[in-house]
Amino acid sequence: MADHRTRHFRNNLRIERDNAALYGRLAELADDARLSQVYRRIAAGEHSNAQFWEARLREVGQAVPPPRIGPRVRALSWFAQRFGTEFVMPTVVRLAHADHQVTPVDRSGHRDHFPLSQAAGPHGLRHRAQSGNTLRAAVLGANDGLVSNVSLVMGMAGAATGDRAVLLAGLAGLVAGACSMALGEWLSVNSSREFYQAQITERAERLAVAPEDGLEHIAGFYREKGLEPAAAEHLAEHIAETPRAALDMLVREDLGVDPAELGGSAWGAAISSFCLFACGALFPVAPYFFLGGYSALLASACSTAAGLALIGIGTSLFTGRSMLFSIARQFGITAAAAAITYGVGHLLGVVLS
Repeated sequence: MADHRTRHFRNNLRIERDNAALYGRLAELADDARLSQVYRRIAAGEHSNAQFWEARLREVGQAVPPPRIGPRVRALSWFAQRFGTEFVMPTVVRLAHADHQVTPVDRSGHRDHFPLSQAAGPHGLRHRAQSGNTLRAAVLGANDGLVSNVSLVMGMAGAATGDRAVLLAGLAGLVAGACSMALGEWLSVNSSREFYQAQITERAERLAVAPEDGLEHIAGFYREKGLEPAAAEHLAEHIAETPRAALDMLVREDLGVDPAELGGSAWGAAISSFCLFACGALFPVAPYFFLGGYSALLASACSTAAGLALIGIGTSLFTGRSMLFSIARQFGITAAAAAITYGVGHLLGVVLS
């Protein structure tokens, strides 16, 4: 029981220290002065929480471990420095929920988790999910390319078709897969845009024909947020004086989208998907440009392993799981897929020969 409590205290201390360090770094990098002040306030609170868990460890006769910044915090700080704090905030908030589900709140009122949701909720700060989710899309796109192409390369290698055939098949898989991903993203964004445009047009027509319905709808939004009926009606009337503002609010509240963006650029999504898939697919095929035979196969496996490690690290940033678990899961899934395709390729090679 004592060992369990000690592990619990140490885990909480590690989380609070990481959280304090992360928000301290975000405060240094934030361009907005108000946002920087909020980050500093959260960092100070987490530093206080860390001191609380240090005291709990001392009470049970355990030594307090020296401060050490975890790799996840280092990685998020690196991304924040190069792409801005908004880039990492959706990942930070997602980690808050993951840690909250794993660790309960202490009865004393001190948090046993990252209170990262404070950055998006209680302080009234809204971060654009589109920019932050770029990290998630990048990792998943590269993962798709790597897993699919390593399966193709291993299947061709198992069929003993020769190094030239393996290289050509790998390049064909890279181009075909990247084009398929790009086309899929382009269609997805355009279809989403067309759907939302139709919804916006329908609401604009209803607002023009029956403005009183729109007024009541807007007042309902404010009542749901806790305003008194009279205050809600007053605010709704003020907004309804400008039809464009009324339509904007209806679209944002009903559909949950920004009318000015509607899913972002279809071409941007297509190009990024093409590049990310191609980057992942290049790992298993690149050694065949320089090597042949068993050496190329071994180098392909090592290159794939390096790519999987990078993807596992990236995955851990937005899932909240440990990096070792994420890397091991990537290795397990990809190894299973590669083994199956290698075996099937070998069997087909024997049968066809």
